Amino acid sequence: METVKTVVFALILAGLIRTLLFQPFWIPSGSMKSTLLIGDFLFVNKFTYGYSYASCPTLFGVDFCGFAKGADDRLFGSEPERGDVVVFKHPVHGADYIKRLIGLPGDRIQMKDGILYINGNPAPQTAIAPFVEVYEKQGPQQGFPRCANSRPALGGDCVKERAMETLPNGVTHEVLNIEDSRADNTEEFLVPAGNYFFMGDNRDNSVDSRFPQRGYNPGVGFVPAENIIGRADRIVFSAAGSALWKFWDWRSDRYLKAID
Repeated sequence: METVKTVVFALILAGLIRTLLFQPFWIPSGSMKSTLLIGDFLFVNKFTYGYSYASCPTLFGVDFCGFAKGADDRLFGSEPERGDVVVFKHPVHGADYIKRLIGLPGDRIQMKDGILYINGNPAPQTAIAPFVEVYEKQGPQQGFPRCANSRPALGGDCVKERAMETLPNGVTHEVLNIEDSRADNTEEFLVPAGNYFFMGDNRDNSVDSRFPQRGYNPGVGFVPAENIIGRADRIVFSAAGSALWKFWDWRSDRYLKAID
């Protein structure tokens, strides 16, 4: 009976920590390269922005706080800042996404020739050294990265153009460019009250708020404040192989790396 009590209390404590403080997150895709790589493992700080229905974990397909969706309110809430890297629930199918916060309520957001415009003003980009990675299968999905230099030989260099972008509040971060895509030129989006606009740093390889919420495999569109889970601050470790437990494939330069 004492063993049972110990296990129960441990599970309750773990559940409280996961619900109220930190949620583990493993990066499954390349949409946030080079800031986040496939296989980065991090904890999401959940108390930074307060709590909503999205703060509760979904276990075995059960959304324990789904009944509160639509309340449009956050307990102990605080406003996220432009440039934060944020985990949120997809507004349509509820999957966890991680992107960078670009647009605040009331902002006008547009892409022109690959340059981000916020309220009519361009976010300056300064070209820096290209992002180079090995052309090989990555992560559990074993997909190949997209490259600006066409399709290199297996094991060769996969190159992407890289720039340092500066947002209006002074936050700087790296963005990647692979090709001229339809998402490089968009309509102007007016972010509604109570919503936010997110984009991936790997601009040509990210399904984000530039794409509407319609049809199969919907884009993200605007994200309601209640869908925000928390802020990603620091990488714990990074698994370059196909599974987290393959510690021999962990990247030695990413332990406890701050997320900019």
